[in-house]
Amino acid sequence: RQVFSSVTFLLAFLPAVLLVYYLAPRPARNYVLLLFSLLFYAWGEPIYILLMLLSIAGNYALALWVDAARRREREKQAKTALILTLIFNLGMLGFFKYTDFLIGTAGTLLGRTFPTLGLALPIGISFYTFQSMSYVIDVYRGQVQVQRNPFLLGTYVSLFPQLIAGPIVRYSTVEQELTGRRESVDLFGEGARRFIVGLGKKVLIANSVGQLFTEISALAPAQLSVVGGWLGVIAYTLQIYFDFSGYSDMAIGLGKMFGFHFLENFDYPYIARSITEFWRRWHISLSSWFRDYVYIPLGGNRKGKKRQYLNLLIVWMLTGIWHGAGWNFLLWGLYYALMLILEKAFLGKILEKLPRPLQHVYALFFIMLGWVLFSTESMTQLGTWLAALFGAGVPFINERALFYLGNYGVVLAAGILCCLPWKRLLSDGSKSRVLAIGETIGLTLILAASFMFLISSSYNPLLYFRF
Repeated sequence: RQVFSSVTFLLAFLPAVLLVYYLAPRPARNYVLLLFSLLFYAWGEPIYILLMLLSIAGNYALALWVDAARRREREKQAKTALILTLIFNLGMLGFFKYTDFLIGTAGTLLGRTFPTLGLALPIGISFYTFQSMSYVIDVYRGQVQVQRNPFLLGTYVSLFPQLIAGPIVRYSTVEQELTGRRESVDLFGEGARRFIVGLGKKVLIANSVGQLFTEISALAPAQLSVVGGWLGVIAYTLQIYFDFSGYSDMAIGLGKMFGFHFLENFDYPYIARSITEFWRRWHISLSSWFRDYVYIPLGGNRKGKKRQYLNLLIVWMLTGIWHGAGWNFLLWGLYYALMLILEKAFLGKILEKLPRPLQHVYALFFIMLGWVLFSTESMTQLGTWLAALFGAGVPFINERALFYLGNYGVVLAAGILCCLPWKRLLSDGSKSRVLAIGETIGLTLILAASFMFLISSSYNPLLYFRF
């Protein structure tokens, strides 16, 4: 599978696409991006490229139908096309993502074993399905113009910087830039800097703490301790943030290198002082998607408290299962629904009266418990983690935990420090020559260290391939 944090991508694919793109005349550049994006996807999923092309063609035709019906003021036809859009997209996503899970669940409930289909999950299907669906919905709402050029729509859906793990880029964000963008040296340089930062997050921090989490999660219950358990949770908390925000940084940076401006997907989520604030800062493109296409259409907070709580429950059940076909993801979604409902009901007012440090402690504690739910694949494993975290039948610390502290303490500390918005805290917005030189040196070192790590290590997973 092709990922941004690979030597092949960095030294072969990216230079090739940049060279061809900038040598091509401007009218041909979208076609260059479309061709290379399809090649990028085919590198890891050659057969499923047909599925993505089907998605592009289907949503292209449905959007034209919606637009034609709206122009003729045939609202019933427009709604029919919109309903078929939802069935088409959610049916395709559901078939590939949830069929085997439903078969297995039915077998468990009935005490029988049914053969599963053994379907491999197409890379990025959750992301490009949501993008395509939001495009047609926005055409129906009159918020964007229908795209009559199928190749331009294909470029939007398949655009390789954000194809396999987001952020979820809405058509409205790039509608004008698909045909009217203007690349520049400054924008390219800004994108390259952002890409290097994301690469460093992924390779230097996420991969390193990910190894610690992998080692601790493989331990037998008798080998765990309270300190060891919390080290594992902290490691996963850092891994998933730097893995996914690093990928988003690389995607945003690549977009700028080709003249696009994608919206931010993370805003230092671990400095949040409540769960509500956390979800305004984490995976912003997904949270805002569910807000605009599910929560608000259901009535949002406009129909009273009880209806608001029900809407939150529905949204977070859907958010949970969007991440994967597993009971842990559904429980994770219900967990956050409960936390958000409690904050809106009364907890938020209590939090506002607490000192800021206690608000941060509260948020981080429940965020990390959420990651325990998210990362475990069975109730047995969940019970083992919780027992270790709260000292049920395990020592407070043991030699293995001390070993992990000694081996990974520096990278854990570095990861925690890098969660803080130092640039905002230390800068007044101006950029002196000394700071500019320091930034250039720092980025060069990050890039060199990332290459060294990639060449010397075989551990380079991307967590959001699973989703």
